[in-house]
Amino acid sequence: MTAARRQNPSMVHCELLIDGFFVGGPCDQSVGKQVVRAPFDNAILGTAAEGGLSELKACVDAAHSAYQSWRESPRHLRQALLRRIAALVREREAELVELLTLEVGKPIVWSRGEVARLALTFDYAADILGTYGLEAIPVDTDARGEGLRCTVERFPIGVIFCIVPYNWPYNLTAHKLAPALASGNTVVVKPSPLAPLSTLTLMRLIHEAGCPPGVVNAWNGPPALAQRLLVEDPRIRMLSFTGSVAVGWKLKELLPDRRVLLELGGDASAIVHGDADLEWAAARSIAGGFGYAGQICISIQHVLVQSSIYDAMRSRLIAATESCRYGEPLDEATVCGPMISNEAADRVQQMIDEAVGAGATIIAGGGRQGRLLRPVLLENVQPGTRLAHEEVFGPVLTLSRYETIDEAIVRVNESPYGIQTGIFTHSLAVAERAFRRLDVGGVIVNDYPTLRFDNMPYGGNKRSGFGREGVRYAMDEMTESKTMLVRPR
Repeated sequence: MTAARRQNPSMVHCELLIDGFFVGGPCDQSVGKQVVRAPFDNAILGTAAEGGLSELKACVDAAHSAYQSWRESPRHLRQALLRRIAALVREREAELVELLTLEVGKPIVWSRGEVARLALTFDYAADILGTYGLEAIPVDTDARGEGLRCTVERFPIGVIFCIVPYNWPYNLTAHKLAPALASGNTVVVKPSPLAPLSTLTLMRLIHEAGCPPGVVNAWNGPPALAQRLLVEDPRIRMLSFTGSVAVGWKLKELLPDRRVLLELGGDASAIVHGDADLEWAAARSIAGGFGYAGQICISIQHVLVQSSIYDAMRSRLIAATESCRYGEPLDEATVCGPMISNEAADRVQQMIDEAVGAGATIIAGGGRQGRLLRPVLLENVQPGTRLAHEEVFGPVLTLSRYETIDEAIVRVNESPYGIQTGIFTHSLAVAERAFRRLDVGGVIVNDYPTLRFDNMPYGGNKRSGFGREGVRYAMDEMTESKTMLVRPR
């Protein structure tokens, strides 16, 4: 792949997947068509079929009908499907990377990383399935249990409705699909309206891998229709949602009798302690704050630096911000691509302008060309501004100082969010103190909080989410335990 734009690219068209059939082809007038444009240059990439309520109900019908047979399928068949999906992803890597880079403006180096993780996530699910969900409990610790046998097995819960975001349309879809399929559930997937092509392309690949009809279904359409059916159809046993804080908690409120897994927003911090490697901390702060234009829920938004090294760290961050490569996402050197939409760019710029109006100072970077925001570093951001306490979801870093590690911990914990925090230090005692006291789902020591491995637990505290992803941990969310106690006779 070169940095040049594609010459006369072929148009992509993606259909809905309902009960093993593709619905809404280019000539099919029974459903709508959504035109999809590249955020970098607004070029038309293709179209996606857009269904209505009848197509959405058909997806749920299919998933419900397929559930019993898929639930009872032997593990080796589920493992084989998961491994075929992973193999097809690797076989189609170049195609998947290009589509992702163009559709969401993700720098191509990041896109390659996402596709590699996509394959790994399905492989992890196949691996975990070999030992998952069956446990023997010794009940003879009680005299009444002498001679008895107790086993606990986990069983799938049924139809899972999965709503995925635009920013990681492959891997965050995989983090819902792979554990659901492995544990014997059936699914309906709704892609983001901002990135339907990538998710629907993955659905076709899963179909090609031999997924049985009805086990995986995909519907693209108005969010209001999805919300309506979620509320009205009790056959949907679980919602797995990744997206905004406001929408996620609203959906949970609307579904009090259903299981809900939420992976929402954050305003991640990086704490740079006085004994840190400053060159490394600066480089990782820039990558974690400006990579992919900060459109990641665990992108760094706040850098807290101990006073003894503040000036030295400040100068490094200024230099790194000024030299951070932004622009064309197909360029191998690009760190920061475009925002996904004009509205997203407007929102971030408004937050920057508001902060500056309240007394903040831009000390490096800044500026805008349409959807392209130049990375910006600010200090003296006032506590009452949105930039101080709301998720920015853009290429923005705020810089501030602290005296003691306890002060830094208190300030991070004041946030209404809590997914992951990074801390740069050579002191195991400082790292351990931060780990014990930070109210977040994960603490990353000597790297940015944007770091995630797909087999580890992942999720947020407070307003950032409910439940945990990460393949095995999502399987726990998507299953129920059942106990069998046997007295041999």
